[in-house]
Amino acid sequence: MADTESGSGLPDERRQEIRTPEGGTVIPTPIEKEVKEAYIDYSMSVIVSRALPDVRDGLKPVHRRILYSMEERGLRYSGATRKCAKIVGDVLGSYHPHGDASVYDALVRLAQDFSLRYPVIHSQGNFGTIGGDPPAAYRYTEAKLARLAEPMVDDIKKDTVDFKPNFDESTLEPTVLPGKFPFLLANGSTGIAVGMATNMPPHNVREIAAAVSAYIDDPAVSPETLCGIVAGPDFPTGGIIYGRTGIRQAYLTGRGRLVVRGQFVIEEDKKGRETLVFTEVPYQVNTTALVSRIGELARDKVIDGIFSINDESSDRAGLRIVIELKHGAIAKVVLNQLFSHTALQSAYGIINLALVDGRPEVLTLKGLIEHFVKHRRVVITRRAKFDLRKAEERAHILEALIVAISNIDEVIRIIRGSRNADAAKAALMQRFGFDDAQGQAIVDMQLKRLTSLEIESLRQELQELHALIERLRDLLARPEKILAIVRDETNDMAERFGDERRTKIVNDEIEEINTEDLIREEEMAILISGVGYIRRVPITAYKSQGRGGKGSNSAKLVEDDFIKQIFVASTHDHILFITSAGKAYWLKVHELPETGRNSRGAHIKGLLMVSANEEITAVVALKEFSDDRYLFMATAAGVVKKVATSGFRNAKAKGIIAINLDDGDRLVAAILSGGADDVVLITRRGQALRIAESDVRAMGRASRGVRGIRLGKNDGLAAALRVETGSRMLAVCAHGYGKRVDFGEFATHGRGTGGQRLYNVNSRTGEIIGAIVLADADEIVCITNQGKALRVAADSISRQGRASSGVRVLEIEPPDMVIGVDRVASEGSAEAFPVGNVRVL
Repeated sequence: MADTESGSGLPDERRQEIRTPEGGTVIPTPIEKEVKEAYIDYSMSVIVSRALPDVRDGLKPVHRRILYSMEERGLRYSGATRKCAKIVGDVLGSYHPHGDASVYDALVRLAQDFSLRYPVIHSQGNFGTIGGDPPAAYRYTEAKLARLAEPMVDDIKKDTVDFKPNFDESTLEPTVLPGKFPFLLANGSTGIAVGMATNMPPHNVREIAAAVSAYIDDPAVSPETLCGIVAGPDFPTGGIIYGRTGIRQAYLTGRGRLVVRGQFVIEEDKKGRETLVFTEVPYQVNTTALVSRIGELARDKVIDGIFSINDESSDRAGLRIVIELKHGAIAKVVLNQLFSHTALQSAYGIINLALVDGRPEVLTLKGLIEHFVKHRRVVITRRAKFDLRKAEERAHILEALIVAISNIDEVIRIIRGSRNADAAKAALMQRFGFDDAQGQAIVDMQLKRLTSLEIESLRQELQELHALIERLRDLLARPEKILAIVRDETNDMAERFGDERRTKIVNDEIEEINTEDLIREEEMAILISGVGYIRRVPITAYKSQGRGGKGSNSAKLVEDDFIKQIFVASTHDHILFITSAGKAYWLKVHELPETGRNSRGAHIKGLLMVSANEEITAVVALKEFSDDRYLFMATAAGVVKKVATSGFRNAKAKGIIAINLDDGDRLVAAILSGGADDVVLITRRGQALRIAESDVRAMGRASRGVRGIRLGKNDGLAAALRVETGSRMLAVCAHGYGKRVDFGEFATHGRGTGGQRLYNVNSRTGEIIGAIVLADADEIVCITNQGKALRVAADSISRQGRASSGVRVLEIEPPDMVIGVDRVASEGSAEAFPVGNVRVL
């Protein structure tokens, strides 16, 4: 028995012949070996026969077969178009052993001016759109070679390329096309093989021709010089490439990454509303999917400020995606959001992977140019040899014809005296020394060649052939002349088919632009109504008044609604919302709707993913999340808790737990602290307790907290303040009374005690509804539950002792009452943390 598996690694006892019932033999083989061999065979088949282009002509096999088949069947640009079903059938029947869909898809792409920078198929009918509309079935469409495709197949019958048997060996097909046009460099290529992929961008053929000329003139030309000649990719859909670093990296290494943005203009309609009109999009972007995506983002408030979006593209107007903005929307902000969240800004990864001598190789720009020139040099050399051979064969025949005509009488006598054509040819060969080809030409000579004019034309033709032969021999003997032809023919391609660059390149590298960089930082009054409407109003909208004024209307409220909370924050701040369920969410201030003083705003639950059974009970403004800044929370029952703000970074989308509340308890205040400050807890009945923040340890977000102040009967916590050096506290009562008190009036006590008297609360003043920290140069904003607001200078409110009843801050007309107060920081005031403590009724 022959040991057919001697290298298989199987034990000797398993290397035995296994017979099948049919009389065959089963040879045991390790599964690892079989899988490995099968996978390698499949991989190489995909790499070589499908996915990767040949570096010489820049074509994949299916593209090459389509162009060659159409050339063979005379479907040139000067002729008529033919049904694509016929073209596909011819390619399948003779050359391509795969499905018809792959052939038709490749044919369609070769004709699409938004897929190829220089299409090589002239189409008739629906060949798809940039919006993703599919082409019509191949029984409805027609095609022929574009004028540009003809140089790709020129001279193919002059033995310029090798041929190989097709899949069934019934005919031959070219292994490569002559490719006078630099297809790979000009049109690029995309393909995914097994374990590798290619993504080569298109370029402007004028720049490519200039680079080819530079290389031919000096083969040692530096890659940097070539990078200066070829500015960068030139996409059929235009766009703007930001930065040259990725381009240079791709040209020098074969791999790089570009950032491409769509081209746009800003128009203004008759109503003064700005409109963004995109006339170019990044390469390979589906405009229908793009418009749909922008609509979804606008509907979900991810991109704010978009009123409507329409695709107005047409054959007449070209690409035109129109985005109408809302009144007051900042175009630069919307653009930044569009570039951040949609394909209007896309990254294009370059991988210059192509087949070199049948093996995949990543190529630099110089490498691509070098291989193109090498291929064209071989083609021109073989073409010259073919033309030389044909010229010499023709001259050889002409020499015999001229001799024969010069001795026509003897030739006629020999032919007439011969028994047949073979005998005549043999006699002529013996008499005049002709070879077999010359003898046959004399026998086949027509009678019209016997005229004296004809012999002159033969002599003229022979003279021209001798000159041609001399030129061709000189060409083959001097490689520099062949390279000159390569250069001239490439330049001719650029002159015939070149056009202006479509893709612009700017030197600046694009950076991730923060939306806040495009938003002016200013203080806003944030107003929240009782039923949950929220808005931001520039603080400058509130006119400063004297103490005791009646205020002005601040909100247009729905029936039975009232203003519940007010605080001041910068447009760049985070707004942290804490709900009745103890969950935290956040938004940026500039993400809140900006309105006039009399507008209602938007509902909080439309901005946050808050469940139906949750209500916003506390809000705080903060600059950033960090481990050394804390959120100090206090509840109506006097419970306090301290959590590092870094724990709330992920609170934006769905919310996270901030505090576990006891049944019946609610959050009253949430303030920012540094971890080692003093905090004053103020009750509705006028008690105040100053404690060291260090007495409250930092806890996890899901904890309950500890007792902060001992409350009296029917009392509850109204506010919590962080003690600030050089500032005072202002307490405001429900009936419009208030006073400023120095922090120094209160000594630090232990946590859980009852505190000291802050305010002499009575029926005239009403209970304390809130308190804030402020400096003398600051102003305050008070607001009532009927929507009136008053802005007043802090130093117009008296500084008083702990037991006084305060002064009138706001004129209240029952049943109206004060429900919120906040500080307007003076310009240039130094503060360790942002303002924005929350007072909740």
